[in-house]
Amino acid sequence: MAKHRHSEPPSDPALRIKALESLLTEKKLIDPAAVDALVDTFEKRIGPRNGAKVVARAWVDPAYRKRLLADATGAIAELGFSGMQGEDMVVVENTPKVHNLLVCTLCSCYPWPVLGLPPVWYKAAPYRSRAVIEPRAVLDEFGVKVGPDVEVRVWDSTAELRYMVLPERPKGTEGMSEGELADLVTRDAMIGVAKLASGKKKKTPKAGGLKSRRPR
Repeated sequence: MAKHRHSEPPSDPALRIKALESLLTEKKLIDPAAVDALVDTFEKRIGPRNGAKVVARAWVDPAYRKRLLADATGAIAELGFSGMQGEDMVVVENTPKVHNLLVCTLCSCYPWPVLGLPPVWYKAAPYRSRAVIEPRAVLDEFGVKVGPDVEVRVWDSTAELRYMVLPERPKGTEGMSEGELADLVTRDAMIGVAKLASGKKKKTPKAGGLKSRRPR
């Protein structure tokens, strides 16, 4: 008998959400098309692509980069990105000597206007605790090797202040356009759990589209 591979069953919260959505739709209290449009908005417009555009602009425009690091909220607003969960922003820059990592130890505060929906692992208790206690070990589990000579800085987001990482510009990208550079930037790199290692173009991931390993 041929063996068939089955996907893992949805989690309890996912099943409850699906059941609730079905019930509300049946009672005509919500429009499925409106729900899909809302999700699409957060995935594509209010999502990682926005942050990627901010990063790419900082890479090609030194004056903008300076404004971004001095007044992230204002500089991000220059590109049209602002709103709830992003009213007060700070951008921290990765360098050859400093690697930044973002976390919210109390809940899941996250800059939605530039990074979209937070990944599941960002909200998980193991990540929230271990990112502060043993950040190098967490980074290693995500596949990020940080040398002993590199300082790891952990930034704890709050309801009042949210952070975004400005990744290092990959080598070999000198001839790329701003749009091409934006295509290289991933959500995980803007959280600090990934590095952009090359100048090869990648498809920009939708929010939640990356399958980063969750810290144990």
